[in-house]
Amino acid sequence: MIKRLLLGLTILAVNSVNLAHAALELVITDGINSARPIAVVPFQWEGTTKLPHDVSAVIASDLQRSGKFSPIATSKMPQTPYTEAQVNFDAWTEKGVDALLTGSITQNAEGNYVISYQLVDIVRGQLTKGQSKSLGSDGELVLSKDHVLFSKRATIPGPRLREYAHRISDLVYEELTGDRGAFMTRIAYVVVNEKDKYPYQLRVADYDGYNEKLVLRSKQPLMSPAWSPDGEKLAYVSFQNGQAEIFIMNIYSGKREKVTSYPRHNGAPRFSPDGKSLALVLSKTGSLHVYTLDLQSKKLTQVTRGRSNNTEPYWHPDGKSLVFTSDRGGKPQIYRVNLADNSSSRLTWQGRQNLSGQITPDGRFLVMVNQSNSGFNLAKQDLESGAVQILTKTLLDESPSIAPNGGMVIYSSIYNKQNVLSMVSIDGRFKARLPVTNGRVRAPAWSPFL
Repeated sequence: MIKRLLLGLTILAVNSVNLAHAALELVITDGINSARPIAVVPFQWEGTTKLPHDVSAVIASDLQRSGKFSPIATSKMPQTPYTEAQVNFDAWTEKGVDALLTGSITQNAEGNYVISYQLVDIVRGQLTKGQSKSLGSDGELVLSKDHVLFSKRATIPGPRLREYAHRISDLVYEELTGDRGAFMTRIAYVVVNEKDKYPYQLRVADYDGYNEKLVLRSKQPLMSPAWSPDGEKLAYVSFQNGQAEIFIMNIYSGKREKVTSYPRHNGAPRFSPDGKSLALVLSKTGSLHVYTLDLQSKKLTQVTRGRSNNTEPYWHPDGKSLVFTSDRGGKPQIYRVNLADNSSSRLTWQGRQNLSGQITPDGRFLVMVNQSNSGFNLAKQDLESGAVQILTKTLLDESPSIAPNGGMVIYSSIYNKQNVLSMVSIDGRFKARLPVTNGRVRAPAWSPFL
């Protein structure tokens, strides 16, 4: 069996193989005009060599890709201030900008980069002309800088400069929206290229497609990657031994474990929010049914029963219930089951069928694939009111995966007759595409916060 495994599949630790010529490239397709104007001034670089990454450009791209911000082009900036004291508030107000990020970068004797940066509230600064007074601890009036939303400084090694740019993006996003940013996250996905010696490849990249790395390659299909809550492992389905089996793999060490290999079907693995259990689909009884597997004791518990097919389980954020797809009513629809007593209820009613249900981290919305007269598209259902909103209009949308902050959804779609990854904001206004040049890209999975 070991010989057969080695012939059909190659495992690679995530840090060992870069795919420099196969990286994804996010292309914005809709929603720029409806976003909030913001200024990300090019950071002042005081070194003698070229920076390995353009920090301000990474930040501007992050904020634009969130769908909530529209960074002003550098060519349209009225000035390039590098500190709050240099900001001309009237000039930025005339441009309609209400927040500005600026900073500077130097290099210390050890070769590390020292980044100083500030986020400035232009509206508040314009009203006070950059100066206001407040009572100090001794009761005296003192000058305050309450229009400076934050001012920070950090020392970063060169290889982590781009990563820290994502960190700054997270700080800006949270300060201006009140929600946590998800720019320091990753996506996992399957690339299929029949011309390759190993046609099926499981890859991991930063959320924006950069730093793409090969995790696993196989001569047999790989499917359904799902992240563990700690972001260190992926559960996935492999056909390396002639049938669907479920594995869990540490993406850093390459160590993997086969967790199920029952006759016929083993599929759709999903880690529980606490990482202690796995929801999965088996066909032990003939029909497809949802089970949970305790990863420590290996205890298997059947959740759904009957003659219908039940698949695509997804955990509610509280870990007490699952949503799943079932054809018990005829056409596939999405149901919810309480794990305490196995009682279930139907959630979806609009459209010919609804599949691949996922619940946003705040528990408010159900994101799904909805079939209507226009085809298969992503939709969002308010779980309290039942209202449904169609989010996408691309061709044959499938496999949605929600960002850990609930702001964006990544999914597989068709573009130029090829499977690609696409993104849509949770309100449906912003859309982007991540095309790849060397194969069909499917089954995306957005990582947890890292």
